[in-house]
Amino acid sequence: MSAVTDDACILCRLIDGRLETSRVYEDQDVVAFMDYQPVNPGHVLIAPRQHAPLLEDLDEATGVAVWRVGHQLSRALRRSDLRCEGVNLLLADGEAAFQEIPHVHLHVFPRFVGDAFRISADWRPRARKELDGAAAQVREGLSAL
Repeated sequence: MSAVTDDACILCRLIDGRLETSRVYEDQDVVAFMDYQPVNPGHVLIAPRQHAPLLEDLDEATGVAVWRVGHQLSRALRRSDLRCEGVNLLLADGEAAFQEIPHVHLHVFPRFVGDAFRISADWRPRARKELDGAAAQVREGLSAL
């Protein structure tokens, strides 16, 4: 695959070597390197070489490659000497989801009891009717693919 890049994109500049990275993995589709502002030591970013602002803009095969490498790096973190009692895989897709850099990237970071990272939300059960309605809307979205 030929990499299509955006000169204004910081991830594109990191991927193509114009900016320094501490790389842990790369292949023809993706590059993985240490996050400059890690949640915990061992925090890795995986980004496709192809510039794609949103997950929707990324071809499916490259999307699969991103998650395949995420799985491998999750296993690697658990086998490393880094403190790792669990692993988060986080992909923010869109500004409303707190995506700060408009280039698809997957965060893979080790977790341990007592670390400072938190995700808070209104986690509460919903009525079956509400769940069924949302499921119908998702199925409608699938039929539009």
